[in-house]
Amino acid sequence: MAIVLTENAANHVKAYASKHGHAATRLRLGVRTSGCSGLAYTVDYAGEVHEGDAVFEQHGVSVVVDRKSLPFLEGMEVDFVREGLNQRFDFRNPNVKDACGCGESFSV
Repeated sequence: MAIVLTENAANHVKAYASKHGHAATRLRLGVRTSGCSGLAYTVDYAGEVHEGDAVFEQHGVSVVVDRKSLPFLEGMEVDFVREGLNQRFDFRNPNVKDACGCGESFSV
């Protein structure tokens, strides 16, 4: 399985990287313990790829995931959506069994 990055999300990552002087267009995704449901997503730009990281290439962007986070993110689709003045990454994760009411955390 893999993590899918939509074309909208890839375009956002490339535009952001270009605007902020990031040489590489690598997006690092992961999870951390947080919130009332147990886990929260982490999103950052990956300066480098570490040993054991999984890398998925899509639309000219590398999605980098650490080994511990991968089981929680397998099969996830990451999109970038704009709703009026708001914009955000949207995570469609088939592993999520429950999420908190505010949408900040989830459980698998």
